[in-house]
Amino acid sequence: MSNSFSKSGKPSWLRAKLPSGPEYGRVRNLVDDNQLHTVCQSAQCPNMGECWSRGTATLMILGNICTRACSFCAIQTGKPTELDLAEPPRVADAVAKMGLKHCVLTSVARDDLPDGGAKVWAATIRAVRHRNPGTAIEVLVPDFKGNFDSLDIVLDAKPDIFNHNLETVERLQRPIRKTAHYQRSLDVLSHSKSRGFPIKSGIMLGLGEKEDEIRTAIKDLAKIGLNILTLGQYLQPSAEYSPIDRWVTPEEFDEWKAEAHELGIEVVESGPLVRSSYHADEQSDRYAKDSVPVSTSA
Repeated sequence: MSNSFSKSGKPSWLRAKLPSGPEYGRVRNLVDDNQLHTVCQSAQCPNMGECWSRGTATLMILGNICTRACSFCAIQTGKPTELDLAEPPRVADAVAKMGLKHCVLTSVARDDLPDGGAKVWAATIRAVRHRNPGTAIEVLVPDFKGNFDSLDIVLDAKPDIFNHNLETVERLQRPIRKTAHYQRSLDVLSHSKSRGFPIKSGIMLGLGEKEDEIRTAIKDLAKIGLNILTLGQYLQPSAEYSPIDRWVTPEEFDEWKAEAHELGIEVVESGPLVRSSYHADEQSDRYAKDSVPVSTSA
């Protein structure tokens, strides 16, 4: 395979679809008209053009200002200026208008709130389910500082898939995630698994991690019963953020996918442009076909 690079310095395999077409415009108008935030825009996701052209978007609740300052993430950081309690029905309405059979909800970290925003999370899940009873709901949540009482408020609203990203290997947690912790994230996932929920997580490659560290992270996730894993290339939002250590080849992503499967993780999405919510509907479908349904009534 040729390791050709574009004028931007990116390898040829990192070419993303540009935003275009009527479906893209329809989704953009829905987001704007409902005064919603999307992680697609706020995090500068390279797949926005493709996903919005497919009629899907990852909706971000609790505002667009994060209380954390992770060195990989393009979302604005600072002191949040809003807590919009009217947001849940607007999100539910947008999901209905998009006609989603599988929706992904995420949020900024709201460490300024006593419950980390858990009550708004729960209200949003319930509003989406009431308005869209046939839609599967996947949540991509922060760690709530490891507060299981807040986490349980979200879980009690019964999302269909629980996602919390490990983001990187243990050694790089402090420089990359700053206020998050490797074991805390594993504990959040493990607690959700113990409640009977399918769990999902993601890791970025290209931040300076070593091969044995990647393997250890995947093993740690497999040990707690991870059901769905996403592996993707880290892309530096701007010069202010952590630099890219290397471009990971599609062949290496395939190798990690095979290894994760061998460790017992049922569904693995692994490739340069993969992100947590990339083709989340297809990941969910593959998981449903390969797994016995679990109860979330605990």
